[in-house]
Amino acid sequence: MGKKALCHTSSAITIGLILAYGVLFAAPCGEIDDEQDITTVHGLAMHGDLKYLPDFKNFDYVNPQAPKGGRVRLKASGDSYDSFNQFILKGRAAAGIGRVYDTLMVQAADEPFSMYGLLAESVTLPADRTWIEFKLRDARWHDGEPVGVDDVIWSFETLTSKGLPFFASYYKDVLKAEAAGDNRVRFTFRDGVNRELPLILGQLIVLPKHYWAERDFTKTTLEPPLGSGPYKVRSFKPGRFVEYERVEDYWGRDLPVNVGQTNFRRIRYEYFRDDTVAIQAFKKNAFDFRVENSSKHWALAYDFWAVKQGLVKKEEVRHNRVAGMQGFVFNTRRQVFRDRRVREALAYAYDFDQSNRQLFYGQYTRSHSYFGNSVLAATGLPGPEERAILEPYRDELPEEVFTKAYEPPSTTGPGGVRANILKAERLLQEAGWVVDDATGKLTHQASGQRMQFEILVISNSFARVAEPFKQSLAELGVKATIHVALSGAEYQRRVDAFDFDMVIRSFAQTLSPGNEQRNFWGSEFAERPGSRNLAGINDPVVDALIEGVINASDRAALVHQVRALDRVLQWGFWVVPQFHIKHDRLIYWDRFGQPDITPTRGVQFDTWWIDPDKSSAIDARRRR
Repeated sequence: MGKKALCHTSSAITIGLILAYGVLFAAPCGEIDDEQDITTVHGLAMHGDLKYLPDFKNFDYVNPQAPKGGRVRLKASGDSYDSFNQFILKGRAAAGIGRVYDTLMVQAADEPFSMYGLLAESVTLPADRTWIEFKLRDARWHDGEPVGVDDVIWSFETLTSKGLPFFASYYKDVLKAEAAGDNRVRFTFRDGVNRELPLILGQLIVLPKHYWAERDFTKTTLEPPLGSGPYKVRSFKPGRFVEYERVEDYWGRDLPVNVGQTNFRRIRYEYFRDDTVAIQAFKKNAFDFRVENSSKHWALAYDFWAVKQGLVKKEEVRHNRVAGMQGFVFNTRRQVFRDRRVREALAYAYDFDQSNRQLFYGQYTRSHSYFGNSVLAATGLPGPEERAILEPYRDELPEEVFTKAYEPPSTTGPGGVRANILKAERLLQEAGWVVDDATGKLTHQASGQRMQFEILVISNSFARVAEPFKQSLAELGVKATIHVALSGAEYQRRVDAFDFDMVIRSFAQTLSPGNEQRNFWGSEFAERPGSRNLAGINDPVVDALIEGVINASDRAALVHQVRALDRVLQWGFWVVPQFHIKHDRLIYWDRFGQPDITPTRGVQFDTWWIDPDKSSAIDARRRR
């Protein structure tokens, strides 16, 4: 019968596609080849319908008439950078360097996980999901050369073989990339089970093969790179700043996925070694916009004249992002943390309630889940769907996974802190650790080893978070020390090499978890430098549950699979959970215009623009 047009008017069409073709992601409009069950579409949704049809003009959360121009100044994290190569372990990449590059597709910020074409005009895939083809647009590198199929293939092969460990894990189930005709590149999969692969291949950053032919990809460099994206490096000075300039003849400026975005003519990142210095610089109008992560600074640091006069806006903007997990991470490669009972015991020494009152001004919510602030979080006892997933592993899992709802220790109940210390002491005794009556030191009965370890933090702000925990640990006879890294580079080197006992770290999540979970918790990454498996989890049950998440057949199945994984991670006591916040804290000089809509993923700063009248008014007021 050949090809026929496909365009849906209701979710019934999508359900029909799933039943007839096994297509998990929606294909709202495109073509189906009846003879081969092959679909060509403009976008992919992980589950359910795409929001935007093929003829969409722009995303709903942008202002398509946003003016272009002006310069915005932002604060960069860390003290400096030494490379424009963001794709390797070596060096520290300059802030904002990702703006130089384009990807095959881009994600919509108002859907759980949907991708729309950027470098790719359309995608084609068969019913059994064993491959996907991307048809490329007529895109150009900044030197005028066309972006071609060879660039895509070279980028994939280079990133997965020489790049950060993340790329190898993310694209593990891709067998090969090859040309499939004019302007088409095909990726062949290990099987059709990894249902997220078509979408995450859309996230592939495409690099210029001809540019890298004369350069060593494995080395750091301060040569401004060649890209195809909306910005290029204009000027820079390591330790001070890096500034990007919009490419005026950018090939993709009028695409629907770009309309109303990349509005600033120049974007400059200013580096400040100390956060307190950065705040003072902000007050003096040295940079324009800041997302504040410190509750103390938010409560105390911004009561100054420009806020009172309305020249600086201080806003809390609610979001619906998954909170993820932030906590004190145990490095279980260290012998002292390998016993689960020890990890459980030490968690009782963290008094969140007191810290929230005294340090955080009551701004935070205690984290319970690795997927908090979402339907993905495991709460209460496991339901029948979760139990069916977990039952085959019952003999390998703690009984609490099936019989108790996980709650991190709290000091609001009877007995308060003292009751928690007593619980911790009992668990430690079971694990062979007792307090020496003569010295007051917690000592292992068999080896005579004293329990002592270092908490590595990146800044004094995090040292402030760790200090009460250190003091509570001392009540158990534990000697904990806090080491503030001398620089961001030192901190990152040690984390990448797993050269720490305990570290404060966060694990960001999305509404559609998938292949990235291997890198977070998978056994194959437990000993791979630079991976995100900081805890060193090496557990076949966790591995199996990760694969269940990746291979979930539909949205309902994904939710149950993620909850099962979450529940097992909770009862593994791999971290001491800290806290999260359900809104973004923004402080900015009132130079900006903003769209009317804030999408699910929160504030999208790239959709803002410089308002000439507001900016002129600020400059005039400051000159008085």
